[in-house]
Amino acid sequence: MTHPTARPRNAAATRQAILTSAITAFTRHGYDGVGVRDIAADAGVTAMLVNRYFGSKEGLFTEVVDVSFAEPTMVPPGPADLAAETAGALVARTAPEADHLGPFELMLRSAANPRAAEIIRAGIEKHVGARFTAALNGPHARERAELGLALLAGTWLLRRLVGTSALRDADPGLLTAQVTRMLSVVVEPPA
Repeated sequence: MTHPTARPRNAAATRQAILTSAITAFTRHGYDGVGVRDIAADAGVTAMLVNRYFGSKEGLFTEVVDVSFAEPTMVPPGPADLAAETAGALVARTAPEADHLGPFELMLRSAANPRAAEIIRAGIEKHVGARFTAALNGPHARERAELGLALLAGTWLLRRLVGTSALRDADPGLLTAQVTRMLSVVVEPPA
């Protein structure tokens, strides 16, 4: 049995250590695959301290989703060429050598839990969905943004997690051009 290591009293550093541990744990194992004790042990604190800072596992997960989805990792804020920049970010983030942890993995591994799915939906709508919607001109921007997110999620799933050979081994420049053309359909306002 491992015991938490003594940590100097620093509320901000302790909170951040818990949050960092939780981001990694939830992203790797999903909401149902990890407990507060596991997160606490990795952060070098007790489960009681995790609950003091975040209220509950659900409260901690809500904070993890908010932090993870707040950073523009896929849909850049206000790019000049939204389709091309988003496609380029997708291809780079799903490359075989890219970092494995990210908001998509967090979403995928946790969405089977109904409450976690609600929290994820709120995070998407608050952050990446709102950014994508705000970047679009014309009618039905929200629906078009979510169609774009569906294209990104599907490509991420097949290329990175399932690893279908055609997408995994695709030439990055060609794949970026193809995804750009597909995203252009949702980015450009309907005529």
